[in-house]
Amino acid sequence: MSISSKSQHSKYYSLTSQRVEQLSPSGIRKFFDLLASMEGVISLGVGEPDFVTPWHIREAAIYSLEKGYTMYTSNLGMPELRQELSRYLKDNYELEYDPNSELLITVGVSEALDLAMRAILNPVDEVIMPDPHYVAYDSCVILSGGTPIMVPTNQENNFEISAADIEARVTSKTKAILIGYPANPTGAVMSKHKLADIAEVARRHQLLVISDEIYAKLVYGVEHTCFATLPEMKERTILLGGFSKVYAMTGWRVGYAAATKEVIAAMIRIHQYTMMCAPTMGQVAAIEALKSGEDSVTKMVEDYNKRRLVIVKGLKDIGLTCFEPQGAFYAFPSIKGTGMSSEQFTERLLIEEKVAVVPGSAFGQCGEGYVRCCYATSLADIEEALSRMKRFVAKHPK
Repeated sequence: MSISSKSQHSKYYSLTSQRVEQLSPSGIRKFFDLLASMEGVISLGVGEPDFVTPWHIREAAIYSLEKGYTMYTSNLGMPELRQELSRYLKDNYELEYDPNSELLITVGVSEALDLAMRAILNPVDEVIMPDPHYVAYDSCVILSGGTPIMVPTNQENNFEISAADIEARVTSKTKAILIGYPANPTGAVMSKHKLADIAEVARRHQLLVISDEIYAKLVYGVEHTCFATLPEMKERTILLGGFSKVYAMTGWRVGYAAATKEVIAAMIRIHQYTMMCAPTMGQVAAIEALKSGEDSVTKMVEDYNKRRLVIVKGLKDIGLTCFEPQGAFYAFPSIKGTGMSSEQFTERLLIEEKVAVVPGSAFGQCGEGYVRCCYATSLADIEEALSRMKRFVAKHPK
């Protein structure tokens, strides 16, 4: 039967998956496509460090290429990298993971998130998550056949998801809680005692917790709590992390998942048939990053903090109320006072003043009325962007 005849005989026939059709087009990509066609734009849009990967890390990868290390690695990842990662988690969080069965090296933390969802979800399962949230969270749940359940957060509660709000949404279909702190897009960091309240909900209802901690080292004046360190949480947590943000290694595409043997075994069944392994050169670079990258991280965090203070003060001086981010490298100012929607503000700012930010609505319904400004760019660019934004806001009084 031809496609046309199938279409005529069944209104249910479609060439594409219903799951894919549930996905909304990326609210970020729309503006990046427009940005690519313009000159003289200052971008506060892309969530990517402006630092080059430290030389000693690049050098390790170059040397591996010169030695001809270009073959596949184990599906789990290079043994030396898993050993170093195991040591890193022990030294930083006193967590012990077996490098041979409880750690999986992935193609960035994005693949780790996708694998985690596909490994644990059945079609009826629900996953509770904060709104706003990183753009891939709900999409990965949908593509895995699950249903994302949103918990609204806002500037008044510091964009923190509460245990009470999570528990109010737990049903017989709830399988997991998905959180990511320090948070993209808000920069929020949750305290240990508030995370412990969430852990108690997970214990009480026998839920898994997927904790995306890609920004774990990027905190300012506060401490990051690794969720798996909370009482009885190591066996209930799928800990996700990577090298992209903290070591300025976005293009290397190396991430990881740490979990129980059962969960990692399920994730690797998918990984071995899709990605097979993370890039060999990237894994070599990651080994070097774990061995001797902390001095570079400290310097980058100090620089990010200076930029953070400048951009938050600058946004407030413009008249945009702004939650003070304590982690990651994003500011999330409210633009509600302008009378424009997030998309209107973003598009007009780009066209009129050539400053690129991301509409908060790209990160969920509760992101409407905000824009995300990434301060992982030079101070000079931040200051010029603020000057242009001030002129823009002045031109458009409500």
